Amino acid sequence: MSGYGDGWWTSADGLRLHYRDYGGGEGRPPILCIPGLTRNARDFEGVASRLAGQWRVICVDLRGRGESEAAKDPATYNPLVYLQDVQALIAALGADRLVVFGTSLGGLVAMLLAAVDKARLAGVLLNDVGPVLEEAGLDHIRAYVGKSQNWPTWVHAARALCEAQRERYPDWELDDWLVFAKRVCRLTPQGRIVLDYDMRIAEPLKVPAPAVDLWPTFMALSGVPALLVRGELSDLLSDASAARMASELPDLEVAVVPRVGHAPTLEEPAAAAAIDRLLVRVLRPTAA
Repeated sequence: MSGYGDGWWTSADGLRLHYRDYGGGEGRPPILCIPGLTRNARDFEGVASRLAGQWRVICVDLRGRGESEAAKDPATYNPLVYLQDVQALIAALGADRLVVFGTSLGGLVAMLLAAVDKARLAGVLLNDVGPVLEEAGLDHIRAYVGKSQNWPTWVHAARALCEAQRERYPDWELDDWLVFAKRVCRLTPQGRIVLDYDMRIAEPLKVPAPAVDLWPTFMALSGVPALLVRGELSDLLSDASAARMASELPDLEVAVVPRVGHAPTLEEPAAAAAIDRLLVRVLRPTAA
């Protein structure tokens, strides 16, 4: 896909990390897109292509994904380190203000960023994630993350992904699964198709995590133009959690994407329209 340049930055522990930079939007805050656990910068191809020109869109490969270096220590595959990596990128870009789109894990990083650097946020999109993560969704994630697989062709990869995740995208056809496969997988020099992330990202998930109340972190978004996109069939973010999020933050818009699970691509009509409304709010002058 054309229309972007490749950018690089360095983490505090010396990793060379990658982002795609879709140009445009002079005078507007850039949009920083942070993908989910097993995803990468390609996850936002559709969103970025639609918005590029009017907005500068920066799509990151978190450590161990896509073209970013793998971590030396797998224990650093955790949200607080991802936050530090994103902060290092923001500093490298010299971005005083920015909009953050975060899918799943990326949304958790967006909430953490609000907690530590709220003044920098011109707007936030949380894609199918909130302060309460449903055990069914977490179990689903634990069941597949870190399991190495490979396939001889893109069609084989697409069919395998469809078999494993059909309930998330029940209306997708083979062409949709091919697009998805090319976003989450890569071609090896040996000619095999493999998932495009370091399998060791699963290691921290094997360690029981202490219970953490994320509601205060979510509430850091108070006063920031914010949008929650939820897949109607999501097993990670419940309808009840989304309703409570909207109750706690009255300025939060909630957009539900029908017949989609975890997580929407943000290219669906309901999601695209909600994104456009969020960006109108971002550009609206604040009252003196």
